[in-house]
Amino acid sequence: MSSTSKQTKTALITGATGLLGRQVVRAFQGLSVPTELSSKAGWPWEVKGTGFSRADGVNVLKVDLEKEKEVERVLEDVDPQVLVHCAANRFPDKVDADPEGTRLLNVEATRTLARACASRGVLLIYISTDYVFSGRPGEAPYEADAATGPTNLYGVTKLDGENAVIEEFSKAGKEGLGVVMRVPVLYGKTEEGRNEESAVNVLLDAVLKAQEGKKVKMDHWALRFPTNTEDVGRVCRDVAVKYLSTSEAERTSLPRILQFSAEEQYTKYEMCQLFAEILGVPIDNIEANTEGNDPNASVQRPYDCHLSTKALKDLGINVSTQDFVAWWRRELRAFRH
Repeated sequence: MSSTSKQTKTALITGATGLLGRQVVRAFQGLSVPTELSSKAGWPWEVKGTGFSRADGVNVLKVDLEKEKEVERVLEDVDPQVLVHCAANRFPDKVDADPEGTRLLNVEATRTLARACASRGVLLIYISTDYVFSGRPGEAPYEADAATGPTNLYGVTKLDGENAVIEEFSKAGKEGLGVVMRVPVLYGKTEEGRNEESAVNVLLDAVLKAQEGKKVKMDHWALRFPTNTEDVGRVCRDVAVKYLSTSEAERTSLPRILQFSAEEQYTKYEMCQLFAEILGVPIDNIEANTEGNDPNASVQRPYDCHLSTKALKDLGINVSTQDFVAWWRRELRAFRH
């Protein structure tokens, strides 16, 4: 169980084959940028992941998170000090298409994990979203303790997942070990040919399709704060180090809800403009849509859910992020004509 010595620690990452999970695994493996906090602790980490369809059975174990016995078994076998719960149905349109399945994964599986981790004294970091907020104009930036008010089912299920984590750890008297980490829209390295893993990366496909004469309407209303998955992975590792190296008595006073976000602000249309500029191609076929939400649409997206990172800063966690433009210039160098 949790220990503050410098012996090897073990991290278990759910959704380890996904966009974020892959980078969380890399961070705990020591393959991301070192920080003062992690260097000072000097902990070597053993890392295991869970997945389902893409599990290899060695580094990524096949676990159906909706089955309590499988959750119990993997915790027993791996015996982690920290579990980072990345697995989720995280695309609002897909959530609306399968509300029951989404609730099973985003809420019930989260509750099962929280209960099992709490009973074993395992730190749980639950990845949540900025969509737990209403995003009404003038409200952001949101502090971690701001009133929530999700506008779509995805935000509702992630908020219910947050509440499940906090409730289960409170019931077990382990309040300092259940932590929520809210993040905004993410981008980063996708698997070959799978830009749809990220709501940001997939915009690159829209820019390329526009070169084939395909007319595309692109949102130029909602404000987004795209954040790199490598940075989120690093912060998750540092949060684990901070909480596990704090004594049990003092840990209960640490915040239960944390938020991480880049500060650079873009609409989806502005991101398309940036990609086109880097690639040296026109975007005449991409039309800026400034109308906002269609009141008849099933998924209502918030206008501005900018997250404050004050709670992380107060803990001494490094909240620096990669420069969005510089990262994409490096990533797209090979695409330039």
